Amino acid sequence: MSKETLLETLKYRTLIGDGAMGTQLMLAGLEQGNCGEVWNIEHPEKILEIQKRYVDAGSDCIITNTFGGCAIMLKRHGFDGEVAAINIAACEIAREAFGDKTGFVLGDMGPFGGIMEPYGDISEDVVRAALLQQAKALVAGGVDAIIIETQTSYEEMGVAIEVCKEAGAPCIIGSMAYDVTTDGETFRTMMGIDPEPAALFMQEKGADIIALNCGTGMNMQRAKEATERYKSVCDLFVMTQANAGLPVLENMKVVYKETPEEMVSGFDPLYNAGANIIGGCCGSTPDHIRLFKQQLEICKS
Repeated sequence: MSKETLLETLKYRTLIGDGAMGTQLMLAGLEQGNCGEVWNIEHPEKILEIQKRYVDAGSDCIITNTFGGCAIMLKRHGFDGEVAAINIAACEIAREAFGDKTGFVLGDMGPFGGIMEPYGDISEDVVRAALLQQAKALVAGGVDAIIIETQTSYEEMGVAIEVCKEAGAPCIIGSMAYDVTTDGETFRTMMGIDPEPAALFMQEKGADIIALNCGTGMNMQRAKEATERYKSVCDLFVMTQANAGLPVLENMKVVYKETPEEMVSGFDPLYNAGANIIGGCCGSTPDHIRLFKQQLEICKS
């Protein structure tokens, strides 16, 4: 008997996502500026250790270590010839992290790292080819969904959703990154997009789940507000990945200081707002996720 799909499960159950990967890679020894994605083939045991900690903490969904896994991003490190190997290995590691537990592997596609024409100097055709190559590798790796993360424009999000559909992704998650405005009144993407039109755009393009992650000031309270704004205009499932507070610079390193106890205090309002998958983004750790899981059980009881 095959396991339920992600979308089937979300019809009756709230799921817990994982937390940050970048900061965990740094703790594992990755030097700032180096390619964390190549660790999928050079140090798979370190990626597995990180992701197993999230599974042990209660994550139902693990995001693959492929945020910068398209050819455009990998070329900067000299690994653009390893796109398929890096992405497929990441899928296998994430699946292995679950062991005998049931869980969902979300293949991660981050921004390609530039701006498309006519605003930038990279053609849509080049971006489309790179994203399609990555999407096909993630599907070949057996993902349960592809999450298109940290997007700020309609143009790239639209292309990414299209290539995921072309690649045969079983489920597509579109995740926008919002920044709180300087007056604190609202939040929108770097390209000026508000949550409501973003939700409608992703729904129209064919996303199955709409999401938010990262962004300046996007804490649990803001994630709750974004969830409400999404759900005010469409009926798709919502995934949230809030940051662990605002970053500060200590000893020339960026750190996030919101504790698990502080972050989980925003869990109930987010759950009650109807978030269907609740995870963390920058600065969140397995300890944060462990408290999320515990709080979810309280909310359900």
